[in-house]
Amino acid sequence: MLPKNTKNSEKNSTTGLPKSKTHIILEIVEYVPDTIVCKTIIKNIGGKLSAVAFDEGEKFCEKTTQYDTFVQIIDGEAEVTIGNKHCILHLGESIIIPINTAHCFKANNEFKMITTIIKHSLKRTALATKSS
Repeated sequence: MLPKNTKNSEKNSTTGLPKSKTHIILEIVEYVPDTIVCKTIIKNIGGKLSAVAFDEGEKFCEKTTQYDTFVQIIDGEAEVTIGNKHCILHLGESIIIPINTAHCFKANNEFKMITTIIKHSLKRTALATKSS
């Protein structure tokens, strides 16, 4: 769940960006003063890919995640806390937020990131459990 000052830049966030069309990753979301902007790139039952822009001073903390989440910084740098581990992610760097782990993003300066969530397949999970 995103904070109150988060703007979803699409009316229907489940549709994502147009397919078979080129996109410039840095232009998918724009910085908006005092806001976190999130735009869905792709969303389906298997997961979600989003572009997120944080204005300077914005903070987003989540208690836990339901799935592993891959985060890559595409502009600026982000202050990130995952569990008890604190780090600064710079342009081009990425990190994986493990399932069921509290995390927090803080924008000391504006930054943009791509988040990728791939949901665990129930069928695969069931097969893995049977073969164990």
